Parts: sequence; C-alpha cells; structure tokens
Amino acid sequence: MSVMGVAKFERFFRAAAGLDVDKNDLKRYNQFINTQLYDLFLMARNTAKTNGRDVIEPQDLPITKGLQESMHEFRRLDEDIELQPLLDAIAARPSLELAVSEEAEARLPAIAGGLSCALARTFKLIEPGLKNPQTTHWETVFEIFDLLL
Repeated sequence: MSVMGVAKFERFFRAAAGLDVDKNDLKRYNQFINTQLYDLFLMARNTAKTNGRDVIEPQDLPITKGLQESMHEFRRLDEDIELQPLLDAIAARPSLELAVSEEAEARLPAIAGGLSCALARTFKLIEPGLKNPQTTHWETVFEIFDLLL
C-alpha cells in the first residue's frame, strides 16, 4: 500500500474509533478483512447451493443487521476519508467453487468497509481507553469475529 494509502488507513481508524494504528497494523488488518470476506462468501456459497444455484447472488451473503449498520457508518466516514478505492484493491474475492455475480462482487468493498468499522469499534468495546492496539488486542478481536461471523 502506498504512503497515501497508509495515511488514509490511519485516518480511518482515528475517525472510526479514536485509535492510532500504523503501517505495521496494516498486515493484520488485511488478514482480518480477507479472512472475514472468505467466511462470508463461504456461507453465501452454501446458501446458493442449497437454493439450487451455481452463482452467488447478493441475497446469499449473510449480512446481519449490525454489519449493515456498520456499512452505513463506513459510507458516512468514507465521504471525508475516501478509503473506498483502497478497499477495492484490498478486498479480494475468495476463490470458491461457485461463480459470483457482478452485483455480489460489487458489494465487496462496502462489506469490507462495514467490517472495518465493526473492527474499529470492537477494539473500543474490549478496552474503552485503548489508543494503540497491540498484538493481543488484534488476536482478541479476531477471536470475537471468528466466533460471531
């Protein structure tokens, strides 16, 4: 990611939850986004197959109320930060045995943005005074999301 991209990443976390992250956190963040997207698309694949389809459609993605609200929050924050182009590059569609419709694929950056907002807020939930997440914080947040998503 470019220096400008790292700066936007840092700015996003400050705006979303008052957190100071740095370029060293970017690798963990990328891992988080790609893992969560894979899990969501894995469930979408199962839904599509159950419904007798060989293409994943937007309605197959298990978007919860909380994730939907986080996606809306991301859109509001992104108006100032313009992180969306970076998420277009980061949010790689996981390879699964089913095709993904253009509409479902187009939702990837918005879903990644919602996951990003939820991630930032989760750090503050587990430790309200947190300013700079450390490895243990990242590990805890990963475990929470793995448990819930």
